[in-house]
Amino acid sequence: MSATNGETSQTLDRGLAVLWLLAAHSDGLTAGELAERLSTARAVVYRLLRTLESHRLIGRAGTRYVLGFGIAELASHLRPRLQATVLPILRQLSEQTNSTALLSVADGDQALVLLTEEPPQSTFHLALRQGARHPLDVGADGLAILAGRPAADADPQDVKAARRAGYALSVGALQTGAIGVAAPIAASDWATASIGVVQLGVALADPAVPELVMAAAAEAARRLSGEHSTESAVQA
Repeated sequence: MSATNGETSQTLDRGLAVLWLLAAHSDGLTAGELAERLSTARAVVYRLLRTLESHRLIGRAGTRYVLGFGIAELASHLRPRLQATVLPILRQLSEQTNSTALLSVADGDQALVLLTEEPPQSTFHLALRQGARHPLDVGADGLAILAGRPAADADPQDVKAARRAGYALSVGALQTGAIGVAAPIAASDWATASIGVVQLGVALADPAVPELVMAAAAEAARRLSGEHSTESAVQA
């Protein structure tokens, strides 16, 4: 592990590395596998695992360690900030694309529609229910979240294509006669949220929609990371 700015705690660094490794392996890892990936003695890894387990940040499934419910509890405290930050971006995106814009977050293996914004001037548009859930690998919003994570051999082709393009596109995946476009909010190497739009139809009404969606997601990532650009692609 190497520091980027000043000194860091090696123990904390290793503990965070354990969490990232477990996040990238949904079926979990054994202590031996973690020690090998961290190039660290098993005794050190066991101490890290006991500490993380005591805080419910990890759990055990047999001999394998997985992320714990404490991670979800921490993430839940981020949601109010996520909503406040992203709402003006969604409003702008909805107006630009004349579509329903949405913020979705990963909740386990599901995508949760956390926030929606409907176009103010459109007579006909698709209304989405906040709080709706669906599998992460179904629909543009969930595919975009998966595409914003490290590549894995088991990734479906839709996720691989979205990772290459920078956005996910789905037609009729969640509702017949609807098309969705979404991009991951890349505030870290492990995406947990996406911004997207849904429209009625089977083809995009405007070919510029993917670029607008990606710009909105990039702006959300900048704001959530505490960065402010004077030349932002989306102005709230």
